Amino acid sequence: MTKKLLPLACATFALVGTLGVLSVPGTALAASRQRQPTYYVSLGDSYSVGYQPSRGATPGYTVYVARHTGLKLVNFGCGGATTTSILHTIGCPDVLPHTTGLVTYPTTTQIAAADAFITAHRGHIGLITVSIGGNDVTACATQANPISCVTNAVKTITTNVTTLAADLRAAAGPKVPLIGSTYPDVILGSYVYPKNPPPASSVDLAKLSVVAFKALINPALSKAYASSSGALVDVTKATGGYGSLTQTVRTRPYGRIPVPVASVCALTWYCAQGNIHAKTSGYTLIGKLYVSQYHQMEKRAKS
Repeated sequence: MTKKLLPLACATFALVGTLGVLSVPGTALAASRQRQPTYYVSLGDSYSVGYQPSRGATPGYTVYVARHTGLKLVNFGCGGATTTSILHTIGCPDVLPHTTGLVTYPTTTQIAAADAFITAHRGHIGLITVSIGGNDVTACATQANPISCVTNAVKTITTNVTTLAADLRAAAGPKVPLIGSTYPDVILGSYVYPKNPPPASSVDLAKLSVVAFKALINPALSKAYASSSGALVDVTKATGGYGSLTQTVRTRPYGRIPVPVASVCALTWYCAQGNIHAKTSGYTLIGKLYVSQYHQMEKRAKS
């Protein structure tokens, strides 16, 4: 290299060293895109915002999922949402302050707001989770024929969640993990709430709830999500809801009760307060189920 060229070469190397991307066209744009966050989009009801009685919104399972996937949480969840309201109700009538990642949508529906966000950030959506359907069947516990009530509600759940999943899949594209969840069978808590020992009618209701979740609600949800290449995490099973009601365990607050009842008492507020929501331990368990399913779907996508 001649002495005349040496200063020019040094200046060029200095410029490249400072900017780091000038030698390869388009690298700066690519690096910028890589720095954009990858989002975790949550939809659903009060379970999706981590509601707990007297505490309101808590980190719930969504914060756990975000932390263990490294994704940025964007939460469209709305307390009291049903499979119908998530598709058709404008705005959220029960916005819970302090919801982590909260997004409000006063002029549109929950699904439309989520679809718009997903479409605007297509290519940067890492995960979509949905918790919906519980409020569709809650009232059935007080009906004269709970199973008939659930059977009718499941028809609506199937239609609506199939539509919901298809909308989310169309917005996100074919590869984004889409995962729905079911719920703990809190009606098992009827063994101890509001009376312990329970009347025969409460025991019968608890037994019927096992049939409702195992044979009706959860299969319907699973099929609806699968119709759009989604998956369902079976929270009912993971919280002991399918266990034998003849197997008992002694507990300090309630005496000897069925093991599945003890499990739901430990993980939710139903046995203590008649409240259907999970405790922190319950939400953490749900979060672990989501994360496990997420990693399974990611692994399959890469294989």
